[in-house]
Amino acid sequence: MRHLKTVGLGLTAALALTLTACGQGSATKQAAAPEGKSVVRYMNFSSNDGHEKDLTAIVNAFQTANPNITVQVETVPYADYFTKLQTSVAGGTAADAFELNYENFVTYAKNGSLAELKGVDTAAYKKSLVDAFNDGGKQYGVPESFSNVVLFYNKALFKKAGVAEPTDAWTWKDEQAAAAKLTDKGAKVWGDYQPVSYNEFYKVLAQNGGEFLNADRTEATFNSPQGVEAAKFLIDKVGKTMPTEADGAGTPDFDSKLFKSGKLAMWHTGIWMFSAMAQAPFDWDVVVEPGNTKKASAMFVNGLVVSAASKNADAAQKWVTFLASSDDTTKTRLATSWELPPVADEAKLAPYLDQKKPANRKAVFSALEETVLPPVIERQQEMQDLVTAELTSAAAGRKPVEKALADAQTKVNGLLKK
Repeated sequence: MRHLKTVGLGLTAALALTLTACGQGSATKQAAAPEGKSVVRYMNFSSNDGHEKDLTAIVNAFQTANPNITVQVETVPYADYFTKLQTSVAGGTAADAFELNYENFVTYAKNGSLAELKGVDTAAYKKSLVDAFNDGGKQYGVPESFSNVVLFYNKALFKKAGVAEPTDAWTWKDEQAAAAKLTDKGAKVWGDYQPVSYNEFYKVLAQNGGEFLNADRTEATFNSPQGVEAAKFLIDKVGKTMPTEADGAGTPDFDSKLFKSGKLAMWHTGIWMFSAMAQAPFDWDVVVEPGNTKKASAMFVNGLVVSAASKNADAAQKWVTFLASSDDTTKTRLATSWELPPVADEAKLAPYLDQKKPANRKAVFSALEETVLPPVIERQQEMQDLVTAELTSAAAGRKPVEKALADAQTKVNGLLKK
């Protein structure tokens, strides 16, 4: 999944767990609350495929700190999760608390399915992360974990070419100038790689001061001077400083293999690639991605919410707050490499920041200062696919950029009106 590694993608059958202070059971239905206790039912996807025990440890810590609350967990594979959630919300059987990625949060917040959270300590979280779960001035969720996109670069190639390494102050022009010097087609070395796709377009659009949708998400607005310039920034690299489809661009793992082989100087990708590049046989690092008129880093965030229908909303809010920002959760996530916690206190993130490769891990958190979230509409996947298709057509020379962008906007507006 391009740019988003914030969830497990297991395809096994749904795993239902009941967790109590004594450990882990196997019931799939809500048990009667022990005398004097509240039961909070919690449904999630991100512990699936390897982190079930980590979630159990966090539940046990919460129940030790809150002996009057029992948490029952149901873990569902991502492939099945949102279908099951939609059915349970519609049928009035939704869990008291559940997990949502940002794109789905927008829908559930708008349709009245979520309870407003009261008295949230927003200072506990990175501002851009907690703001993602605020709708119309009301806090309907708290951030649980995040990932984002940075600029990877091969220090050895920069040194060999005599080009100064990237800094957080770089702009598009700096990146393009360096990429031209770093590209050596004879040696099959490319200066840059940034996929020509919806995910990259909405980001560079924001970096150029443009807007993908209007404020109420009723009309597409990306076919603008800012949008055309952003699309050209992506497309004009193809075949010059960036590989083409004929070179293999866009095929599975093409970019990661190219970078790891030492044949790619700069690479726009997510922090989830840190571990995969750990054994690369050269020195590399990361910086915040360049912008044009402004910085705008792509951010992907999962959140925790409480059902508007919950009869244990107070207890559910205590649970999601603990799961989001407690020291127990932060330590568990960092120790097990289970996504990044959203906490504001960077001292608590030292085990992550102090790792040697890449050295500039602080860029991961600096990128959160100026972010852009994915545009969201009801027919999300269709929108993503058609925008990518039009941009790809322009990159292949089948359409002028201006025509491709105009056609894409017309099609997106068609989706919005259906």
